[in-house]
Amino acid sequence: MAMIFDAHAHYDDDKFNDDRFQVLSSMPEKGVCCIVNAAVDIETAKLSIEYAEKYSYVYAAVGLHPECAHKAEEGYIDRLKNLAKHKKVVAIGEIGLDYYWDTVPRDVQKRVFIQQIELAKELNLPVVVHDRDAHGDTMDILRQYKPSGIVHCFSGSVEMCREVVKLGMSISLGGVVTFKNARHSVEVAKDIPLDRLLLETDAPYMTPVPFRGKRCDSSMIKYTAEKIAEIRGITVEELLNATTENACRLFNIEL
Repeated sequence: MAMIFDAHAHYDDDKFNDDRFQVLSSMPEKGVCCIVNAAVDIETAKLSIEYAEKYSYVYAAVGLHPECAHKAEEGYIDRLKNLAKHKKVVAIGEIGLDYYWDTVPRDVQKRVFIQQIELAKELNLPVVVHDRDAHGDTMDILRQYKPSGIVHCFSGSVEMCREVVKLGMSISLGGVVTFKNARHSVEVAKDIPLDRLLLETDAPYMTPVPFRGKRCDSSMIKYTAEKIAEIRGITVEELLNATTENACRLFNIEL
């Protein structure tokens, strides 16, 4: 497996503090050709760019996660805009809505989500969308503003997946598809057009079986790939080639 593209990871997370650069340096020998490190706020956006400058195969997405929407102080869009001008920034993200924790008022989340979609459209960049327990409002905003991009760690139904695809967007699936109770993810993995599917880890989270409960890194994406290939009745090589091609096209990356 030498064509693993991890469309979404968080190597800035504290769980990598002890060996972050050792882990990142080991990725090519484990078959990982590209990683997009997604920010959750301004500081992690800067760290994502730092990692992208250090490693040729790491790229950055910059944005405010919905749980960080309260950090959207005056001028934050201009700060994101300046960061997004870096040559290794390939998306605005991760952005979106999260009603699971509900720690940030929903109207604030929606406003910040929309503002960042508008920034992405201005810069001709795709968005990386976070949607947790907010399917209805997320889809309403995507239908209204029609950005290009991806709904990451997709947790919706097949019907929602089809709506995302109709909007011209893609989805990414991660380790959840390997879980025993992953009915929706399995259905989506089978139904989605292959040219709209990407793979991710959301590292250090969402670790696939058989390593569930341990820290995840990009090399573990192969277990997700094996499961999805089995579901779709294709080879792992076919799946990895297709999803890597899809990711390169979406993020405008040349290998």
